[in-house]
Amino acid sequence: MSLHPTLQPYADAWTHSIEAISELVLPLVEADWNRRTPCPGWSVRDIVSHVIGLDCEMYGDPRPIHTLPRDLYHVTNDIQRYMEMQVDVRRHHTAPEMTSELEYTVIRRNRQLRNESRQPTAVVRGPLGTELTLEESMRRHAFNVWVHEQDLRAALGRPGNLDSPGAHIARDALLAELPAVVAEKADAPRSSAVVFDVHGPVEFLRTIRVDIQGRGTLETAPALGPAAAFTLDWETFVRLACGRVSAETVSDRVKAEGEPELTAAILRNFAVTK
Repeated sequence: MSLHPTLQPYADAWTHSIEAISELVLPLVEADWNRRTPCPGWSVRDIVSHVIGLDCEMYGDPRPIHTLPRDLYHVTNDIQRYMEMQVDVRRHHTAPEMTSELEYTVIRRNRQLRNESRQPTAVVRGPLGTELTLEESMRRHAFNVWVHEQDLRAALGRPGNLDSPGAHIARDALLAELPAVVAEKADAPRSSAVVFDVHGPVEFLRTIRVDIQGRGTLETAPALGPAAAFTLDWETFVRLACGRVSAETVSDRVKAEGEPELTAAILRNFAVTK
């Protein structure tokens, strides 16, 4: 195995999630592929198309030459247009075509990972021509594929894998965004703290401290007398942070304490995925 040890956890998480996706969709009848998912505007087929497209691009395939329809209400910015291309080009593919392409893509990507000898710091191409390290690219990809596995599970009524390798990568990715949510987007008071107590398959207690300059930092130490505190389950945390639900629709699953305007601002800005 030539894959760098730093990259192995991301490869393992991707493998676990992509195999779960394959198992979920293989037995689906044609109608099930059209089921609505928590992703706005996307069906089961669309999410699988998105995952296939992501892995094709990770493999190095050229992007499809395709013109998007003008009536896609959920496509409102450049990154969404970029992502929609791989989805819309497959919108009329049949169930056998989808499962066959998914299987072939997984085979190719597994071979690529087995032969991967680049260092984690190697620069690779990302969406819209951006550049990022191979490690960051694989981390984002493992996160994305796990989240979309959860989208499919929600659409198909097949919950599971909330504590899988991908879940722990998602935890770290989402926690890294919390300081900006609290300090910048919600404009929490300076020299204050906000606590998040998450329970369930993945459990953690984290504090966001806002310093005198208004900068937020993530800490593991609990805070005494925080400006706000949130208690919620892991699945709800993920769904909120990934923009799959609004705070109003899961209000019965979130306990918020503290200044009402601050807690409302934090929940209003909780979604961090694009």
